[in-house]
Amino acid sequence: MDSTIVLLTLIAYKALLIGIGIWASRRNKSESDYFLGGRALGPWVAGLSYAASTSSAWVLLGFSGFVYVSGVSALWMLPGTWLGYVLVWLWFGPRLRAETVEENHVTLTDFLAARSGGSWRRAIVWTASALIVFCFIFYIAAQFQAAGAAFAAAFDMRVAESVMIGAAIILIYVFLGGFWAASVTDTVQAGIMWLIAIFLPVVAVIAAGGPAGIIQTLQATAPEGYLAWDGGQPFFLFAGFALGIFSVGLGTYGQPQLLNRLMAVKDEKSRIRGFIIAISWGVIVFLGMAALALAGRALVADLGNAENIFYRMTADLLPAALAGVVVAAVLSAVMSTVDSILLAAAGAVAHDLGVTKRWPQRELLVSRLVMSAICVLAVIITLSVPATIFGRVLFAWSALGAAFGPIVAARVAGVEPRAWAVWLSMTVGFTLTVLFSQVFDSGPGQVGERLLPWLPALAIVFLFRQPRGELAARHSH
Repeated sequence: MDSTIVLLTLIAYKALLIGIGIWASRRNKSESDYFLGGRALGPWVAGLSYAASTSSAWVLLGFSGFVYVSGVSALWMLPGTWLGYVLVWLWFGPRLRAETVEENHVTLTDFLAARSGGSWRRAIVWTASALIVFCFIFYIAAQFQAAGAAFAAAFDMRVAESVMIGAAIILIYVFLGGFWAASVTDTVQAGIMWLIAIFLPVVAVIAAGGPAGIIQTLQATAPEGYLAWDGGQPFFLFAGFALGIFSVGLGTYGQPQLLNRLMAVKDEKSRIRGFIIAISWGVIVFLGMAALALAGRALVADLGNAENIFYRMTADLLPAALAGVVVAAVLSAVMSTVDSILLAAAGAVAHDLGVTKRWPQRELLVSRLVMSAICVLAVIITLSVPATIFGRVLFAWSALGAAFGPIVAARVAGVEPRAWAVWLSMTVGFTLTVLFSQVFDSGPGQVGERLLPWLPALAIVFLFRQPRGELAARHSH
């Protein structure tokens, strides 16, 4: 693979990102514009940017590696993932968008704390903001570290140089363009991933002898149970595994950077069309990566790092020039994944904690400066914290899902929990996820980390709801 082609493609892509940031900067007149795009996203930008934010480079590298190792049983992850798309867009979406417009919400925390007042509202806002900033700043640092290592390996650079260059590019276009820039760049990223997820798996399947050839090879070379839906495991072990990976989709329901897309879509027609676009992308890309992984296992039986199957197939099956373009696109996707997360973390500080209210005439500048500070802090953490630490904070997806998801689910179902119950549900969901992730055995498929924290968190918000009379009296005022 020609590193010059990779470098030129990267330069062109980064120039495009900065150009998008300059273009989007003209749309930012207020804090709401910067963090929510003026609630004006069309269906293509809303749908594709959501898809890229929910999966991004993870589906190309992580999911393909998971299927490569686990075989057909790994596909139990797909129904849960796709169900996440359906519920977020079709069930959460209408209420979330309507209340965002009616109440002028800017962040997910606004939605979580709505109908609350006094000291409990402050507790909800501060706790939610702290969880978002804590989880996301380490998640951003982990992404910087992974992308920096990949860039360093590709171009014989030091990791520190790679991280600072990549972070600087992101900082420039997000500083200028905010939510619009992040959404449009994610849309471009989703389009590139969609093309790759169609073309590369087709080439790999053909090279492996077609579906029949893949099955025949895997039957002869793969571990026992590799092609079985239960993975060749005893029923109860398999059931726990399947339920655990199916529950991956639960994390979707509490992610600020994803639900913001539903809050920002411009109208109901765009929301429905955005869902069709997003779910179509999800089905094609996930199935494409599953096919690539199985074909890759047939072609390369023993790969040291399973997550390298994407790179290995690209290098082995594509012409050098095209392989360079594909690798450059994926490297860029890994780094630019953080743009929406960076904005969500900045919104938690600038808007939710009221920093912008101290300078009402300069709220746009303050929002940009807060975002810049978080980006710089993430870079410092990236370069000063051992890489092994990042692997211990990847529970953030499940933790935020369990902290916020049950509350969002209750409120879109028409249930208004008491303010103290909102805070307690949030705290219990997050704490149990951390405990199962770091202390207790989470069980097959990490079912303890992904599913069990939801049960008490949901019970709290559904059991301790505000009486209808109390709600009616509050609305009458």
